[in-house]
Amino acid sequence: MIQTKRVYEPPAPEDGCRFLVDRIWPRGTKKDSLKLDGWLKEVAPSDTLRSWYGHDISRWDEFRRRYFAELDSKPETWHSILGTALKSNVTLLYSARETEHNNAVALKDYLEERSKTWIF
Repeated sequence: MIQTKRVYEPPAPEDGCRFLVDRIWPRGTKKDSLKLDGWLKEVAPSDTLRSWYGHDISRWDEFRRRYFAELDSKPETWHSILGTALKSNVTLLYSARETEHNNAVALKDYLEERSKTWIF
C-alpha cells in the first residue's frame, strides 16, 4: 500500500517506510523529527517543471503528463520505492499545502500504475 501524507503530520505506525519526495527540504522541520527512511529528492519533479506548475490546478493534467515522462526517463529514482511498497506500507511525504494536487499524489498514481506491470 502506498499513501501520501503531509510532512507536518506526526508519524504513525501504519506509515511503514517513510520517504520524503520533495526536492526542497520542508520549511521549519528538523530531520530527526520526521522519522524518514529516505529523502528521495531525485524522484521529485525537476525545478523547471515544479516552477511551471506552481500548484495551478488548471495545469494538473499537463503537470502529471510531464512528470510521468520525467519518471519514465529515470526509473532508477523510483524502483526502490515500488520495491518497498510491494513488501510493506510506504508513505510518500510532501510539504505542499495542496493535498490533492501535488507531486506526491502524482507519484503515488504513477507507482500504482507501474505496479500492475512490475516484473518480479
